[in-house]
Amino acid sequence: GTNTEGWHTYLQKDASAAWKVQDGALALDQDAKKNGAPGGDLVTNDEYENYELTLEWKISEGGNSGIIFGVHEDPQFKATYLTGPEMQVLDDAKHPDGKITKHNSGDLYDLKKSEKNAVKPVGEWNKVKILKKDGKLTFWLNGVKTVETTMGTEEWKTLVANSKFKTWKGFGEYAKGHIALQDHGNEVWYRNIKIHVL
Repeated sequence: GTNTEGWHTYLQKDASAAWKVQDGALALDQDAKKNGAPGGDLVTNDEYENYELTLEWKISEGGNSGIIFGVHEDPQFKATYLTGPEMQVLDDAKHPDGKITKHNSGDLYDLKKSEKNAVKPVGEWNKVKILKKDGKLTFWLNGVKTVETTMGTEEWKTLVANSKFKTWKGFGEYAKGHIALQDHGNEVWYRNIKIHVL
């Protein structure tokens, strides 16, 4: 929470100036983008396969972001979400995606809906835990288990086949990859980001 060391903007060498440290959190400053700082998703320098990721997030009113994992960084893929599945970060009440099934906070975006709605109101911090072990994915939001599935299984293939990603070559196919914090054009804050490699 003191600098952007260990992170860079997707397909770039360093972290964009639009990502700033603010009160101990990584903050995406949309005003900085208006003043010429390039935006883009912030990704870890390292790649991870089996891990437990914990962090807290806070979204702006009407805002949208996401925690994207298994990201394969390659110029043939112009964005992190082309390869990486996502845990949705959203103002469920005011963003249009809040009305779409599998697009709410804590969902495995466009793949699997949360078992329970556990998000806090805009302006409050939400605690996330993502556990990924041998392809098995488990999401928690504010202490509530929201999603469980295993990548590469028949269930996973069905989830992908019934999603917008069904024709996306490379999506969800990389066991090891970067973790990304999404720039979806809205202000968002992430703090207390910790990863425990298993």
